[in-house]
Amino acid sequence: MESILTTAKSWLTDFFDPQVKKEVQHLMDNNPKELEERFYKNLEFGTGGMRGIMGVGTNRINKYTLGKSTQGLSNYLKKVFPEETVKVVIAYDCRHNSDSLSQVVAEVLSANGIKVFRFSALRTTPELSFAVRHLNCQAGIVLTASHNPPEYNGYKVYWADGGQIVPPEDGAIIAEIDALSFEDINFSANPDLIEAIDTEVDNAFFEASVKAGNFNAEGKDDFHIVFTSIHGTSITAIPQVLQQAGYKNVTVIEEQATPDGNFPTVKSPNPEEPEALAMAMEKAEAIGADMVVGTDPDSDRLGIAVRNLEGELELLNGNQTMVLMTKFLLDKYQKKGFNGNEFVATTIVSTPMVEQMAKAYGIEFKTALTGFKWIGKMIKDFPGSRFIGGGEESFGYMVGDFVRDKDAVTSTLLACEVAAEAKTKGSSFYKELIDCYVQFGFYKEKLISLTKKGISGAEEIQQMLKEFKENPVESVQGSQVVWIEDYNTSLAKNVVTGEEKPIDLPKSNVLIYETEDGTRIAARPSGTEPKVKFYISTNATLASASEFKSVNSQLEAKLEGIVAELNLG
Repeated sequence: MESILTTAKSWLTDFFDPQVKKEVQHLMDNNPKELEERFYKNLEFGTGGMRGIMGVGTNRINKYTLGKSTQGLSNYLKKVFPEETVKVVIAYDCRHNSDSLSQVVAEVLSANGIKVFRFSALRTTPELSFAVRHLNCQAGIVLTASHNPPEYNGYKVYWADGGQIVPPEDGAIIAEIDALSFEDINFSANPDLIEAIDTEVDNAFFEASVKAGNFNAEGKDDFHIVFTSIHGTSITAIPQVLQQAGYKNVTVIEEQATPDGNFPTVKSPNPEEPEALAMAMEKAEAIGADMVVGTDPDSDRLGIAVRNLEGELELLNGNQTMVLMTKFLLDKYQKKGFNGNEFVATTIVSTPMVEQMAKAYGIEFKTALTGFKWIGKMIKDFPGSRFIGGGEESFGYMVGDFVRDKDAVTSTLLACEVAAEAKTKGSSFYKELIDCYVQFGFYKEKLISLTKKGISGAEEIQQMLKEFKENPVESVQGSQVVWIEDYNTSLAKNVVTGEEKPIDLPKSNVLIYETEDGTRIAARPSGTEPKVKFYISTNATLASASEFKSVNSQLEAKLEGIVAELNLG
């Protein structure tokens, strides 16, 4: 507690704003528990950048923590590009304070002699990724906390390739930040170096999105979409892109169309949560729409609902959406003829089904750690290869490489193309998915996410993961565990034969068990939220579409049995 007090007292100097000093003093005098939460550590970069609760303190998002990160980034950019005019583009989402905090970030960059392009109003994360290369910038920054609760905000840094920072840049930037004190931040803005941007970049992004996601599907005039931005940024892009691609029947949920950091109509602005799409689902049922699409606040992830075999709207998970969109892209590429350098990609906790599809099409499959920055890095690491598409189980997908991060704008268009084309053939998105299960194997997944907040929560998460590793699972629903993949030690071990294989990915706090029947259980802490996550995947053969319901029920029962067996319920 003494070190926490020392850190807190350092925020009482004249460098900090009077209101900040007043609040820190109040916490010191009246609320030591809250003071501890705010000052016990510094915010760190995780799989999605830096994200945290807004407020005063080193463990909070505020002008000083963002200013310090930006000062460190500025120092690093000037070291790496000493002979160039360094340029950075900034975007921000609908979060409280995103506008003002992004202005602070722009001012610090300009104070360091860096040219800044700042969007004049909120924009999507995929457009920010696109803008980095479109404007020939060395870096990009977006202020967003994705789908976190309203009290959160965040800061993601992108490199010159348009992808999120990865090794070695991330470590080098963090080292620059850690070497600074708050008093090293240069807040003396140079307004001449800050330029507002908007429609020129918008139009270029819309055009690129339509080019990547539009396959001239038939039946667009007869395809009805209900879309909700869930109070986020996608309202600035998705309706425009769908219109340019030829979709005329798009119903926007007006109650959720106005950007609002309080997200007043939902408990969580997370398209993974059924409740977030409830209003859109109700409207779609009322008007007989074919598809529902909802996106998270910064528009990098999408959730969709489509008509099932009974004609009822059913929410799909990220794995299901990813599988069918990837299959659609593979079919289109195959018709043109593969060049032999194409690949698709996903993450280690996503469905193994994508790998089976890649094998069937005879193209390369790559897998990455959780976090879309690793998929973006593949494009940079393999310049001679062509990225077709890929995603992750957490509702993120990327089409081609014009954006180097998950992109709900282009993915929404692609999902509509899949469904519209299927409808004209007398099929549907759902039926096409079942056909995939028949062709490649029926894979079904379940995510268990446990929230553990605060200092004690972080300790509890570490203890759960430690026990999961130190008390190995030996069998799952009667199927013997064969492989244990430990990404902390970069080693996969066959516990039956003793064979060991190196894992050729960066070290990460992930443990995966795989049984003899192909069931996989992965455990990892969230990189952006106070959660521990367990990913369960199981599979079966589906001989024909007519057996879908019975096999689906069997797999569902198996997943529930695994949850109970591992005491995760």
